[in-house]
Formats: sequence, structure tokens, C-alpha cells
Amino acid sequence: MSAAKRVQQWATFARTWHIFDCKWQDPYDSANVIKKYLMGLHKPIYHPMNDSGDVVVCINSKEIALRGDEWRKRAYFHHTGYPGGASWTLAWELHNKDPTLIIKKAVYRSMKGNLQRRHTMQRLFIYPGEEVPHDVMQNVTNQIRQLRFVPTRLDHIPEEVTKTYPKVMDFPEDYVLK
Repeated sequence: MSAAKRVQQWATFARTWHIFDCKWQDPYDSANVIKKYLMGLHKPIYHPMNDSGDVVVCINSKEIALRGDEWRKRAYFHHTGYPGGASWTLAWELHNKDPTLIIKKAVYRSMKGNLQRRHTMQRLFIYPGEEVPHDVMQNVTNQIRQLRFVPTRLDHIPEEVTKTYPKVMDFPEDYVLK
């Protein structure tokens, strides 16, 4: 086997670390993308009984976006395993308690039918902000593209850039701003 083929085979079987930015993303659409990398569906060697998936690091989970009235209407089920331990929690309450749980539950649900999903979920790291431990960030070698475009806020654009931007029109001198 040539050296190039050996490297190609090693790269196919190696676990790659991916990073995904959840800012302004729908957790259920994102879960389907994350699932592909966690289960190894993007690899040519994928088999349902093989554990060939990669590691995914999700950042900014506190800034996810749910559609419409989902924050008020969507409820999540949890059971402690004890009699009378069933409870339903609204999405906004769950997000206030732990900003990583909605993404975690969405990814877990998207892997329905996968017999190894509890073990696969151990390769998912979710952080509420952009602060990721240095030892985790050292391993990241790939970025998963976001599904939705995140625009830059106007108050985050430097003043020098806004002054050099061409004007469409000038207000008249007697114009009064309220």
C-alpha cells in the first residue's frame, strides 16, 4: 500500500473534530446537520452498526432561534424514572434553566432509531457562549457551515466604516429628527 493510500485510509477512519455556531439557528434544522457528523453519515465507510462518527462542538447555544410562538408553545418532556416523576417544561423555561438543553434534546431526537445514540451523544460538546476550553479548541479542525445567514448588527459596525460608506441621499437642512 502506498503512503498516499495509507494516509487516505487513516483520514477516513480518524475522528475529526467539527465546530458549529448555533447563533440564530433553528435547533431542529441544525440537529439534522449535526447528526450527520456525529453518526458518520458523511463518510464513505458509514454503516449503522459501525461507530465511525466524529466529534462536534456547538457554541452560542444560548442564542438559538425558534420559529413563531415556539418559545411559548413548545413543551419538553422529562421523566426522572421514579413514580410520578413525569414533567413538561416550556421551551423558554428550559432555556433559562440550561441554555444547552434544547440543542441537546433536538440532536438526541433526530437520531431516533439509532441503537448507539447514547454513546454517540457523548461526542457532542455544547457551550452556551463562545468560551470553549483551550484543550477542546486545540482539536477542532473543521467548521460546519451555518444553515441561516447571521447579519452583522448595525451597532457592531465600526464608525469609520459607516462614515466611508456612500450616502444615498442627504437630508435637507430644515429637516427635524424626532
